Amino acid sequence: MAKLTEYTSYADAQAHAGSAALWDLFDGDRQHLNIAHECITRHADGSGRPAVRIAHADGSGNPGWDEILSFDRIAAGAAQFAHWLDAEGVQPGERIAFMLEPSLPFYVCLFGAMQTGAISVPLFTLFGPDALRLRVDDCKPAILITNAEKAELARSVAGPRVIVADDGLLDEIARFPATYTPKTRAEDMAVFQYTSGTTRELPEAVRHSHRTLVTLMFAALYGTGIRPGDEFFCPSSPAWGHGLWHGTLAPLAMGVTTGTFAGRFDPVRLMKALDDYGITNMSAAATHYRMMKNSGKGGDFRFHFKKLSYTGEPIDPATLDWIDDYFKVPACSMYGTTEIGVVLVNYPGARDFVVKPGSLGKPVPGQKLEVQRPDGTPCAPGEIGELMLWRGGGWLSTKDRARIDEDGYFYHCGRADDVIISAGWTMSAVEIENTMLKHDNVLECGVIGVPDEKRGQVVKAFVVADRPGSDAFTKELQDFTREKLSQHEFPRIIEFVAELPKTPAGKVHRKVLRDREAAKAAEAA
Repeated sequence: MAKLTEYTSYADAQAHAGSAALWDLFDGDRQHLNIAHECITRHADGSGRPAVRIAHADGSGNPGWDEILSFDRIAAGAAQFAHWLDAEGVQPGERIAFMLEPSLPFYVCLFGAMQTGAISVPLFTLFGPDALRLRVDDCKPAILITNAEKAELARSVAGPRVIVADDGLLDEIARFPATYTPKTRAEDMAVFQYTSGTTRELPEAVRHSHRTLVTLMFAALYGTGIRPGDEFFCPSSPAWGHGLWHGTLAPLAMGVTTGTFAGRFDPVRLMKALDDYGITNMSAAATHYRMMKNSGKGGDFRFHFKKLSYTGEPIDPATLDWIDDYFKVPACSMYGTTEIGVVLVNYPGARDFVVKPGSLGKPVPGQKLEVQRPDGTPCAPGEIGELMLWRGGGWLSTKDRARIDEDGYFYHCGRADDVIISAGWTMSAVEIENTMLKHDNVLECGVIGVPDEKRGQVVKAFVVADRPGSDAFTKELQDFTREKLSQHEFPRIIEFVAELPKTPAGKVHRKVLRDREAAKAAEAA
């Protein structure tokens, strides 16, 4: 019987995708499964086949600076690290935290911990002391592994034993055997994943078992379109859900070589890596695509794409046009969250599925979603409502607003708290941002509602532009927006800024903008 990886069409996905078919992709079963074995060990065949390509920000466009790690090398190191953890007395269920850039120590420690039954906790390398302390206090790791640069910061946080991941650690674990028998059951916890948030608010850790890898394959097959033979790349940090699950674990589980980025993101450096390695399939954040467009360097490289996907937020129309011009394949949105997984996709690589620009696509096989009014009734096509997911015998709110079209495609209309109501008019921050981004001089834009005595709220836009701000430029942008949307739907206030606050996943952080405005108003009062 054919495996799901052998099917590429939308029709076949609807006909064949199911729980049993997903389990056929793995060595493990419903009782015994280990992510490290499925992603690394079973593909380590002695051939030296690459598992991960790491493009370093300081590589200056020279692929010789990149790090290419084979399945064999990671498997041996992970086994040695697992034996080392046993020797150190680490017990199954204890947490091992990693604050590392993609590197050999990162993958060795990540997969080694998983083999022992310990729980891996990836942490973002740019966390400051408050953000790190909140997460350490929450998950209470036995060991925190980081690099020499971050060691002092790590030691300032009480609790875990701090280990520096350097050549000394690799030399220490090298005395242990290069094979290891995993100790886990399928339902055992494997990863605690923190979602992005401010340092003053601790997002709850999402707890993933080893069997999460199986359900992840719906997103891999139909959200990113990964199949054996792809040359894959995901520039998102593996400290976050997209970079870890969709960019690392999903391709490796299929034996597909993946690529990632280490260091401060550079869009030109990324495009050089995409060219160097003949990448055919990439999944990235909307911001990554926008930054490549804004670099003006797309014409300097050759691209080889057959499939593209993005997540995190919608891509503005101007960037979608740039993708069509330079990458020659449609960018396919996939929608979901760390908590609920990916539920809406555009089936990259499926020739019988029409990708509608800006659409979230249609549900993954087996998922049911609706756009609903406040009374719980379904919205008509074109009507904006709340996006609801059927889960556990009832409707679960995604806290996002959306609409559907006559063909059953879903469209994102912003977070529920990104809706702006001004003088009785309901406006979408996302829609206004996308319109302003069509202006030739606007590089980035963030839109929020701010209090107004007369209208309740008015629209304020924060704009990063390639020309100086002025009264004339402000009026030009206001006229541009109202002409394309409607006479009431434009930013009454525009502030020109050098940069916008971003979440660690690269999305414009509107909550930070709202908090700043609230602080200004309180100070003025």
